[in-house]
Amino acid sequence: KQHLLLMMNGAFKLMDKELKMHPTIDCFCSGSTAVTLVKQGWDLVVGNLGDSRAVMATRDAANNLTAVQLTVDLKPNLPKEAERIQQCRGRVFALQDEPEVSRVWLPNNDSPGLAMARAFGDFCLKDYGLISVPQISYRRLTEKDEFIILATDGVWDVLSNKEAIDIVAAAPSRATASRALVDCAVRSWRLKFPTSKSDDCAAVCLFLDHEKSPNLVE
Repeated sequence: KQHLLLMMNGAFKLMDKELKMHPTIDCFCSGSTAVTLVKQGWDLVVGNLGDSRAVMATRDAANNLTAVQLTVDLKPNLPKEAERIQQCRGRVFALQDEPEVSRVWLPNNDSPGLAMARAFGDFCLKDYGLISVPQISYRRLTEKDEFIILATDGVWDVLSNKEAIDIVAAAPSRATASRALVDCAVRSWRLKFPTSKSDDCAAVCLFLDHEKSPNLVE
C-alpha cells in the first residue's frame, strides 16, 4: 500500500516537471485536472488534482446499485485549499455574475481566475498557492464493487453520481458505456445551460471482474 502512495505522488510531481520543461507546450496560464487510479489485486489507490472525480458503483445490503464518491472536488472554496492559497498571497473570490464559482487570482492582477485549487500546469499561479500535489486515497475492493467512473467536471456539473452510474449500468455494452455517459452529459448541458458552451466532458469506465481474477480490469 505505502509504495503505491509514494509512486502516485512521484508520478504527479514528475508530470508537472515535464510539462514545465516541454519545449512546445505552453502551460504558463493553462493546465489540467487529473484523476488517476492504480489497482493491484484488491487494493485501489486514487490520486486527484482539481475537480475531476472518481465514483464507484457498488451493491448495498439490499443489492441496489449505489454510488460512492472516491475523491474530493478540490475547488478553491474548500477552507484548507483557500487557506493555503491566501497564505501564498493568491486571492480567492467569485465574480459577481457567477457567485457560486470561486476562482484563484494573482495577487495584483484579476487573472487568470482558475476554478480549481490544484492542477498540472498553470505555472503563473504555482508561486501563489496552486499545487500539483494529488490528494490520494486508498480503498480495499470487495466483490460488491462493480465499476468505477473517472470523469471531468463537465460531466459532474450536470449529472449526479447516482445518475452517472445508472447511465453506465444501462449502457448496451461496456464498450459504449463511456460514450453513453458523455452523450448524456452534453445533452444535459444543452437543457440546463442553453445559452452557455458546455464544459469539457470526458469519461473512462473501469469494470471490475472479481469472479475472473482480482487483477483483471476492463
